[in-house]
Amino acid sequence: MIGSNLITGTILLSLTGPGIGGNFFLLVKHVHIFVMGPKKKPIDLILIHLAFANAMTLCIRALSEVISAFHFSNVLGNFGCKATIYLRRVARGLSICTTCLLTVVQAGTISPRITFQRKLKTWTAWQVLSCLLFFWIFNFFISSNLLHYITTVNSMNRSEIGPYIVSCYLLPSKQVVRWLFLSLMALRDIIFQSLMGWSSGYMALHLYNHHKRVLYLQSFRFTKKASPEIRATQSTLILMTCFLFFYWADFIFSFYIGSTLKNDSVMLSITLFLELSYASVSPFILMGRDSTWLTAGTFTEKLRKVFSALTPPITKGI
Repeated sequence: MIGSNLITGTILLSLTGPGIGGNFFLLVKHVHIFVMGPKKKPIDLILIHLAFANAMTLCIRALSEVISAFHFSNVLGNFGCKATIYLRRVARGLSICTTCLLTVVQAGTISPRITFQRKLKTWTAWQVLSCLLFFWIFNFFISSNLLHYITTVNSMNRSEIGPYIVSCYLLPSKQVVRWLFLSLMALRDIIFQSLMGWSSGYMALHLYNHHKRVLYLQSFRFTKKASPEIRATQSTLILMTCFLFFYWADFIFSFYIGSTLKNDSVMLSITLFLELSYASVSPFILMGRDSTWLTAGTFTEKLRKVFSALTPPITKGI
């Protein structure tokens, strides 16, 4: 038991600490660009939202694990149980939807021909904001059953059903209700992951053609540095690949645990790692392609500008 708690704690600290920090810096960076920049780029708004959703995922999961480890069963209460599990489910849905939107918009950014993708180039920040607002409303709705069926151990007989997380329990629901919300979640995942795959396939083809052109120019002793659009496309493809890998690996392990009804500590540690990995790794993938942001002096200077812009100037007294 002590060994499993140690493994869980190690995974939690190694992922949530750097993950929350990385998402915070990514959020600060693009808030600064969005607020201070002359042009409000939709891509900055999407990255702000993705960093916020991933940070919310990490914070909520870390909170639930800390409460479980220190046996603070009475800290959450009925409202806390509902809010924690509900927001955790919403944050996961927002991460899926926002990653999909990022891949689709990035595909539209590099598209020279296709009509639908060219329209994405002309999207304003307000149009992206309305799309993100729709994601919130949609994910609030398809997770709303948890607000009714999640309760605390004090509200029911413990022997009736096993815990959902910590001291929170999921009450049995009608078959119609259960399958309705499961179908909505499955439909969401299928639609958004299909859009991700379509956009990523288009971007991969574009990068392949670009690579052939670069090799052709190099054969004539010309060099061509990758444009910011190409670097952003590469980052988006890596990000999407990581998302799909961690999503499906988490789904397979979770399905296995749910079907066998075995709460093996090793399997639970693996699912915890897979659940938190994307939210923790994604900001470093996005920042890693931008070498100027990783420069210490530039990074410090940008942070200083952000916080100085948010802080009102101090006037000296006469």
